[in-house]
Amino acid sequence: MGRLFAAAVLATLLSTSMTGAAAADQPLQLYAAGSLKAALSDVAEGYAQVYGQQVETTFAPSGLLRQRIEAGEQAHVFASANLHHPQTLEGAGHGGPVALFARNRLCALARGGLAVESATVLEVMLDPSVRLGTSTPMADPSGDYAWALFAKAERLKEGAQASLEGKALQLTGGPDSAKAPGDRNLYGWVMESGRADLFLTYCTNAVLAQKQVPSLQIVALPAPLAVGADYGLVVLDGAPETAWRLAMYILSSQGQSLLAGYGFESGALPAGE
Repeated sequence: MGRLFAAAVLATLLSTSMTGAAAADQPLQLYAAGSLKAALSDVAEGYAQVYGQQVETTFAPSGLLRQRIEAGEQAHVFASANLHHPQTLEGAGHGGPVALFARNRLCALARGGLAVESATVLEVMLDPSVRLGTSTPMADPSGDYAWALFAKAERLKEGAQASLEGKALQLTGGPDSAKAPGDRNLYGWVMESGRADLFLTYCTNAVLAQKQVPSLQIVALPAPLAVGADYGLVVLDGAPETAWRLAMYILSSQGQSLLAGYGFESGALPAGE
């Protein structure tokens, strides 16, 4: 996938004539998953410093961003928390190819004082007295990954999938979900507000939440329940040629190092980094 993406970049740059300063004067529009906000904000700043072109960022749940792009909003590069949404745009003729640029994992974020560890997390999630929070499936891939975990739970305990799906509180990622105030981390705010006892979210989100609310616990999921998240990147039709340069910067060692600094996994870093 990476070779195909690089070939598309090269073909684009060779077959188009750059407009020089005029191209650099126009800011690029980067639409990206909310879980990428901290990391890609740094990437956008680094790109601007290197190339002298500003990047305007829009962060929201990937599924909602895809719908906005389909409705006609002018994004140039779309970075999604899964491969499905950019591949859907590619399939509809809105851009492509799609590149895998980062990986994440699902973790459990628990309130302080909740007795839970990796070995008991399924038992705790199934406890009727424990409020289980997730994001919103279809709108936000984090919710889809939580539902994938519920399907895995069924293999360990009969009836677990239906029980977990039935009790899950879809607290984030939907079009009408509550927003965190100011610069508060959404998941830290949700947990500190007492809306859930345990929340399934990306491990990178959990780390940022714990920085703001140190009492929160981050619980790794055991191997039978582990769910990985593949993040996909696509340059959209109608984007200026420099959008390909931004995409390549995200895939470069500089961009990948910044992503890795926020806990994202990547196979694009040189050995030793």
